[in-house]
Amino acid sequence: MAPFPLFDLIGKFATYVVYLLIGISFGAVLEMSGFALSTKLTGQFYMRDQTVFKVMFTGVIVAMVLVFGATGLGMLDYNRIWVPPTYLWPGTLGGLLIGVGFIIGGFCPGTSVMAAATGKIDAMFFVGGILTGIIVFGESLGFFDHFWNSSYMGRFTLPDLLGVSTGAVVLGTVLVAILLLWGADLVERIYDPKKKLKPDLTPAHFLGAGVLALMAVGVMVIGQPTVEDLWQRVAPEKEPLLANREVQIHPAELRKLYYDPQVNLIMLDVRDEADYNIFHIKDARRVDLDKLEEIVPELQNAPEGTVVVLMSNDETWATEGWKRLVALGVPNVYILEGGINNWLAVYGEGEHEPLATGGDETLRYVFHAALGDKDPVAEPSQHDEGIEYTPKVKIEKKAPTGGGGCG
Repeated sequence: MAPFPLFDLIGKFATYVVYLLIGISFGAVLEMSGFALSTKLTGQFYMRDQTVFKVMFTGVIVAMVLVFGATGLGMLDYNRIWVPPTYLWPGTLGGLLIGVGFIIGGFCPGTSVMAAATGKIDAMFFVGGILTGIIVFGESLGFFDHFWNSSYMGRFTLPDLLGVSTGAVVLGTVLVAILLLWGADLVERIYDPKKKLKPDLTPAHFLGAGVLALMAVGVMVIGQPTVEDLWQRVAPEKEPLLANREVQIHPAELRKLYYDPQVNLIMLDVRDEADYNIFHIKDARRVDLDKLEEIVPELQNAPEGTVVVLMSNDETWATEGWKRLVALGVPNVYILEGGINNWLAVYGEGEHEPLATGGDETLRYVFHAALGDKDPVAEPSQHDEGIEYTPKVKIEKKAPTGGGGCG
């Protein structure tokens, strides 16, 4: 399933060759579209030339249909595609600034580099301005870094904003885009007296719009895979890890990870609030099992060296959470072996009286007060207790995600 690990499939050198060819092809398309001319780029702001809008918007909606169509067919793992996190107010201000720069300079960052490569002197000055701005920004960020990191909304998309299905958003966006593209063609003919007022619509235009609309309908009909669908796709590979006890780590290994400076440990406690308040491991974060999907973008954007450990009173709920996170593409996810009950059995001897009975996922120790992480057993000891265990954590490198940028 895409995206494919090119480094593993074809090697580093061949991967760089592929990247180079993609970059050259992208630059060639921009050049053929006329994006090396600053007058053409600024023409959109004066309503005389909407080439930039038409080319870029067409590219966006075609990519959107293909991405979500491939995801619905099980050919692409959307969760491994990098989506820029939303910082509402810094992003809004940044968009306004880049728009002003676009009007004044006649280029955006991507088109300026491409135009400079073709020998355009004004583009070379623009690139110099970009480099100067990068240096000034980097040196002055400390004065406004609070605003720069404010209004964080994570991986926020139109389906999240509108509260509707992805397929409905895809179809609606395509229909609106077709109208806007037709309108853009009409607007430039109104503001440019050299062009005929009536748009030159050909059968190819109607065919392209019709095919794109039908594909969008197909995306809505197919729908997007559920977490259960995603798990079924990876189950043949991942189920043996559970059966062979390769992802259930001993409490002593969790203690070691807790104090390892090279590990970014994230502990997720999926028990109910009552049990969590009675006792939980220090720094463990309570998350409802049915809301794990909401923090997946956060886990995927965590730095290299991140290990996620799920825990419940026993292993049933943690195992269910493990399946969900693994299905959604979160790397380095493990389960606390035996859950909190086993943690108390290993480190809480003499501190709490065990209960003789208790069903699955029942806290089987006596607590006379809800101490949370104030209980002495809640904070792992910094000293090696001499407990023998089989290390199981193998930190995998995160799958490359790529970035965004202005074309």
